Amino acid sequence: MIHITKQITNPLIQEARKSDRKRTNFNFHQHFSDRIHRMIHATNPETYVQPHKHENPDKMETFIILKGRVLVIEFSEEGAIIDHLILDSNIGNYGVEIQPKSWHTLITLENDSLVYEIKDGPWDASDDKNFAVWAPSEGEAGCAQYTNSLLRKLKLL
Repeated sequence: MIHITKQITNPLIQEARKSDRKRTNFNFHQHFSDRIHRMIHATNPETYVQPHKHENPDKMETFIILKGRVLVIEFSEEGAIIDHLILDSNIGNYGVEIQPKSWHTLITLENDSLVYEIKDGPWDASDDKNFAVWAPSEGEAGCAQYTNSLLRKLKLL
């Protein structure tokens, strides 16, 4: 039995705080070739996750909030917001399932947030994500402005 406790999450939170990307993860799956991947993401508001989808190979993802607040957004093919949910266990918004071929991103709203992810495997960096061309790439200028524009559209900023 794997225990998901502060022995795992506290060091993960500390590592995410120090990370240049302001996030890190802990994998429960043993190999990238595993059929199902399970991990905890520790994340902070300064991180940026470029909108992407999992297609060819098609993969489904599930995100469950353990601590904090994280906004999940689903987009149309053109980048318009079509759905969103703030994951926050205090208000009963516990998780979302993202279907294959669905454009999505996560925006962290609270420091030291923890999200449990379950995703179809295997993982191969060359085909894991199809990134949206209508959003900045991670590390490019404009990531914070893009994130803020999404928050403004949803009246969260």
